[in-house]
Amino acid sequence: MSELPPAIVLLGQGGLATAQRLRALYPQARLLGLATRVHGAGETYEHFGDTLRQLYRENTPIIALCAAGIVIRTLAPELLAKTAEPPVLALAEDGSAVVPLLGGLGGVNHMARCIAAHLAVAPAITTSGELRFGQCLLDPPEGYVLADLDQGKRFVADLLGGAAVRIEGPAPWLSDAPLSKAADARLAIHVSPHARPAAAHELLIHPRSVVLAVHHTAADLAPKVRALLEREGIAPAALGCVLAAPEAMADGALHALANALALPLRFNPALPGHASEGVALRVYPAPIDPDSLGQRRGRLAVVGLGPGAAALLAPAVRAELAHAQDVLGYETYVRMAGPFRDDQVLHCTDNREELQRARHAFELAAQGRSVVVVSSGDPGVFAMASAVLEALESGEAAWHRVDLQVLPGISASLATAAWAGAPLGHDFCVLSLSDNLKPWAMIEKRLHLACEADLAMAFYNPISRSRPWQLGRALEIVRQHRAPATPVVLGRDVARPGQRLRVVSLGELTPDMVDMRTMVLVGSSTTRCIARVEGPPWVYTPRWYPQAPHQ
Repeated sequence: MSELPPAIVLLGQGGLATAQRLRALYPQARLLGLATRVHGAGETYEHFGDTLRQLYRENTPIIALCAAGIVIRTLAPELLAKTAEPPVLALAEDGSAVVPLLGGLGGVNHMARCIAAHLAVAPAITTSGELRFGQCLLDPPEGYVLADLDQGKRFVADLLGGAAVRIEGPAPWLSDAPLSKAADARLAIHVSPHARPAAAHELLIHPRSVVLAVHHTAADLAPKVRALLEREGIAPAALGCVLAAPEAMADGALHALANALALPLRFNPALPGHASEGVALRVYPAPIDPDSLGQRRGRLAVVGLGPGAAALLAPAVRAELAHAQDVLGYETYVRMAGPFRDDQVLHCTDNREELQRARHAFELAAQGRSVVVVSSGDPGVFAMASAVLEALESGEAAWHRVDLQVLPGISASLATAAWAGAPLGHDFCVLSLSDNLKPWAMIEKRLHLACEADLAMAFYNPISRSRPWQLGRALEIVRQHRAPATPVVLGRDVARPGQRLRVVSLGELTPDMVDMRTMVLVGSSTTRCIARVEGPPWVYTPRWYPQAPHQ
């Protein structure tokens, strides 16, 4: 089943109330509405077909509030590999019908039952085996895997024809299933971790009950593991976990092995088997819970939320937030990143406690937790990525074994520039006018040099109550180098409620036009304006320079 939160896709305004009810069931679901028809959705889209197909390719579960036929025709070109399907459901706009369409082996019927129960209706499940036996025999519960899907289809067809079956090995989920059971039945459901070809008229299921313990890592681990499995007669599908010592947490060869085997990786100083063998197996009587065997490798992701609109949040960031156990950040940005599940822990702090926040994030991740630190815009632009790395440089050894990732977002300067046109279309620089972490003399020097280089400029932190004079001084410096007619873009709360865009000349600009939530973009000597039908003019900086050939 896909680990991504579902996307609730609306074609018309009539489905919005049902979609909002579904958000109570899936609080992290994306809510997408057709831009020309739906008002009040979290995100908008322009083309239904392109949007639905892209979600399908990304393995995102889809809940479409429209006719089932529209969904089927839209996704028809994508239906290549059934085993790779995400769940896809069609819902009536009023919530009166829940129809699972695709993803029978990805949990779509389970989703349909959950949604139907939430909406107090009956799901329209049509899978014959599930209707007859109360579950999909080709999709065993977590901890078990089917050895051969094609053989399984023939097996279920025989069962539906009325044949009896015998069960060999522990299969507790089938104890109450309405199967016709007989000790001498021709058909058999065989549950075992051992490797062997499935016999005729047999459904072979492997429990994930075997642990692979890695004592010594090396680049050639895979052949050793294959030889060990063959020697011990264990099916590769019966492997449930790779276990290693905590010191190997950041070992690339170990992670490559776990990825190649598609297995979870856990860490415990006490490993089964003998160290001299390099790798060892331990078979348990039932499917294992990897978290009961050892600690996960902690993950710390520093993410950018973009300027604030949900539609501008990167899918990778959205997925990271969905997987997080702990979310840390300035409270305004943490709330912006939601909604969150009840089991997710929010750590909201003051905006000036960045280094303490970074250290706290590493402490949590070193315990094996999945942690996200949020920044507005891009985390590497005057934001948390630098603070996290600063904490790491002086931090504990265990912090260096954490899986650290930095995921980009759309910065405020780029979001404002896009709204205005292309004021940063040629070489530009980004400057913070705050002297909290650097001396004002350095800011003045950089302003002079940027102006002498004729760079367009983006000013972060332009003014505040504690620094009311600095923007005025910065403008004095800029006016020594730029003409009064130079275009200046002021973007306030871009991509947030109440957003405002103004275009003024450098000569007109005064500090009282700007506050801490305003992005200031100052053009170069070549920046120009073009009138547009609505709103302020387009602003752009040409890619060519007057003394260079116009290409």
